[in-house]
Amino acid sequence: MLSIAEKLAKERTRTQGFGNNQNAVKFLRQDFEVHRRQCLESGTLFNDNMFPAEPESLGFKELGRYSAKTQGVEWKRPTELCSNPQFIVGGASRTDICQGELGDCWLLAAIASLTLQEEILARVLPSGQSFQEDYAGIFHFQFWQYGEWVDVVIDDRLPTRNGKLLFVHSAEGSEFWSALLEKAYAKVNGCYEALSGGSTIEGFEDFTGGIAEMYELQKAPPTLFKIIQKALKSGSLLGCSIDITSAYDSEAITSEKLVKGHAYSMTGAEEIIYKGQTERLVRIRNPWGQVEWTGAWSDNSGEWDYISPDEKLKLDNKAEDGEFWMSYRDFVSHYSRLEICNLTPDTLSSDEVHKWSLSQFEGQWRVGSTAGGCRNNAATFCSNPQFIIKLLEVDDDPHDNEAGCTFLVGLMQKNCRNEKRLGRDMNTIGFAIYKVLLQYKGRSNIRLGPDVLLRQPAVGRSDTFINLRELCTRFTLPPGEYVIIPSTFEPHKVGNFLIRVFSEKQAEASPMEHDIEANVHEPEVNENGIDPRFRQLFVQISGSDSEVSVFELVKILNKIMAQRSDVKTDGFSLESCRHVVSLLDKDGTGKLGLVEFAILWEKISKYLDIFKRFDSDRSGTMSSHEIRGALEEAGFHVNSSLIQLIVSRFADECFAIDFDNFVGCLIRLEMLFKMFNTIDHNESGTVELNINQWLSLAI
Repeated sequence: MLSIAEKLAKERTRTQGFGNNQNAVKFLRQDFEVHRRQCLESGTLFNDNMFPAEPESLGFKELGRYSAKTQGVEWKRPTELCSNPQFIVGGASRTDICQGELGDCWLLAAIASLTLQEEILARVLPSGQSFQEDYAGIFHFQFWQYGEWVDVVIDDRLPTRNGKLLFVHSAEGSEFWSALLEKAYAKVNGCYEALSGGSTIEGFEDFTGGIAEMYELQKAPPTLFKIIQKALKSGSLLGCSIDITSAYDSEAITSEKLVKGHAYSMTGAEEIIYKGQTERLVRIRNPWGQVEWTGAWSDNSGEWDYISPDEKLKLDNKAEDGEFWMSYRDFVSHYSRLEICNLTPDTLSSDEVHKWSLSQFEGQWRVGSTAGGCRNNAATFCSNPQFIIKLLEVDDDPHDNEAGCTFLVGLMQKNCRNEKRLGRDMNTIGFAIYKVLLQYKGRSNIRLGPDVLLRQPAVGRSDTFINLRELCTRFTLPPGEYVIIPSTFEPHKVGNFLIRVFSEKQAEASPMEHDIEANVHEPEVNENGIDPRFRQLFVQISGSDSEVSVFELVKILNKIMAQRSDVKTDGFSLESCRHVVSLLDKDGTGKLGLVEFAILWEKISKYLDIFKRFDSDRSGTMSSHEIRGALEEAGFHVNSSLIQLIVSRFADECFAIDFDNFVGCLIRLEMLFKMFNTIDHNESGTVELNINQWLSLAI
């Protein structure tokens, strides 16, 4: 129940504007301004007890407490490492980032690309931080995390060995913004070791909130160079890498000084005139700050002698700074993969850059309710979360001359790095896209079933199902309405996810969910019309007071169900029978009279009929994936989050629902709907309660 309350509170804060970059969520509820003020007033330096200067903040295995790699590590503040530490010297630049003893080159490549856009960098590095003015040993950074921006507070104690920073550092020894940024990112992900190994895409997205595409260069589209130029002009972040063929290849250096299995950032793409012909060049940055390409167009190659001084100056070719030029042909030939992070509409203020339209939604896969697996699992596939997208306008400048609506779909599973230390593997995820049939167009308050999703082929799908944090695919489809089904490959896998849709033109997207409502048939029972045999039976079971108490009801129902072999039951509980009496007791006696008992009997008869129809395998129980249809048949329309709660409350360990729990669920739902409607006098869909009223209803 508390987890539900926390989720509702989070949803409410988001509707009030919390979670955007201008109003970031305070990570672990730490307030930078409050902590800094307290430290300044007390004359102390901040010590972060949420990410202490202890071995557990370094790692859990290779950087664990007893690892050889952590021996001799001391945590020191920049004021202990140099006489005049600076947060940033002359503005942040890509040469400020040099890799240390942590395998997070992917992160450093993303940071290097970040420095090319001051407006983007300012979102991550809040202003007003220095080692001179109001210094209190505390800094803060902002990162995008699964749909919202978080403000992360750290102290400035950094891991060192022999007086030198252990991990990322600046080539300028007195500058510390990149080392502090790495520490804040390690805090968000649980420890430094959690940052080891990854894709530049991840860093790109967490620094911008953007969505990233990946191109395999062996299959590079003919327009890729133009895509690169357009992306750079739009402020997008780009990274590239060379695949390894074995563990021995990791960070192996080729004869032309390219590093395999290493994350580079791409920082430029230009067309020049070389020996009378057009030459396409790309600029690459090694986050090590050294080890550069030695082939054509490298810093000291002869090709530079054949271009004009103006072009040479424009290309800004320097020596031994980790950055180098190479021809686009060589780039495609030597590198394996290119990653492009497209930015959200609010990232850059300039009206000159292309801005995508964005929709994003959180979702959950839960065993027994919404974890249906891929389409191979026909019995459960349709229970997966569903999202509708309405493509309204074709692109102004169609890509590859293909008229249609271009959009990107990104599916991201949450908290992957934090769960590394717990030994949990990522799910294998993917998605499929189906066209919405004419009879369902214009509606998002429904869910599509097997008659739609299993009787037509998908019009689009993710490239593959894969165990990555995120997969993203670009599509171009005709205008129309489509439903996106995100899923794990196998059914019954638990996970939280974020799904995002970036579209070239304006598009509408929303979850496909039933409106929450109840249309329950109320049996009309007249005392004079009750069958005499039923009346006689009631007299026998009700006793001298002619009313059935909760305790008597338990015995009666269980005795009746014990005689049936077509449905399974563990017996009606006292709690379920209390709900029955609460729902049907019209005169407030706490017992059921003849008419009330007759109404109950009709309800149970109807529920039994529904139960048997939805018990498709005649097992005597109902699969939890069938509960949504059974509820609708009984008159209840609920959304996926309520289905998850119902399954957790009424299903057994095998996610089967027996008859007594089915009846208990329906009675409980009917009672809750009636309570709400009774209080909601003006039918506004909301109610307001004081603490006494809330407790009176909840108990």
